[in-house]
Amino acid sequence: MENEWSDRVAVITGGAAGLGLATARRLAAHGVKLALFDARPEVLEKAMTEFGGAAIGECIDVTNTDDVNRAVDVVVQKFGHVDILINSAGITGQTGINSHEVDSADFDRVMAVNVKGCFNTFKAVAPHMLGAGYGRVLNVASVAGKEGNAGMAAYSASKAAVIGLTKVQGKEYATTGITVNAIAPAVVRTEIVAALPQKQVDYMTAKIPMQRTGTVEEFAALAMFVVSAENSFTTGFTYDLTGGRSVY
Repeated sequence: MENEWSDRVAVITGGAAGLGLATARRLAAHGVKLALFDARPEVLEKAMTEFGGAAIGECIDVTNTDDVNRAVDVVVQKFGHVDILINSAGITGQTGINSHEVDSADFDRVMAVNVKGCFNTFKAVAPHMLGAGYGRVLNVASVAGKEGNAGMAAYSASKAAVIGLTKVQGKEYATTGITVNAIAPAVVRTEIVAALPQKQVDYMTAKIPMQRTGTVEEFAALAMFVVSAENSFTTGFTYDLTGGRSVY
């Protein structure tokens, strides 16, 4: 069904780097029109040079409702509709420390970006998907949200919340033509992981039976299936991408 992608429009938050950019590249190769949302103007500008007129870029803060609504309006005005939403924007916050040492403001910021960001973008695109009777939503969760990573209280809690939100929305919209699913990766070599202390990365990698990190290309391959029209009978589900660490 190669031609299924030709008229699709995808909004990708955190789309200028890492998992979001890798998925954008794969979607673009299939003819999908892209709207990349990112908070970093210089990174977004660099990413946009890859896609030409088939993509637009919006520099936004996903925690800001007005920002998100404005950006989605721009997408609809440009392309006419939104078919796919990929919530890839995320931060880790403070790591390598126990919960009582975590700064409260840092905890709040992680929850806002990772959880409220998903809520805000879905709230903005859902009316357009409901009007079309079709939509594919993918939230980037983490194995940390299933199992909890010591030293990553805010991040683990936020990703558990993303999984919970995915379950709720998957059920709420199950009869509308909209599916809402998540992917829970283990360690994938992105700039976010590169910024973590090596001790933290080693701790997480040691739990993976395959004894290696994942790649952004492996994530993008799975993401393509999750947001495809063919993936029509799965919703509210969290797909594993952990090299065998999480098998439930």
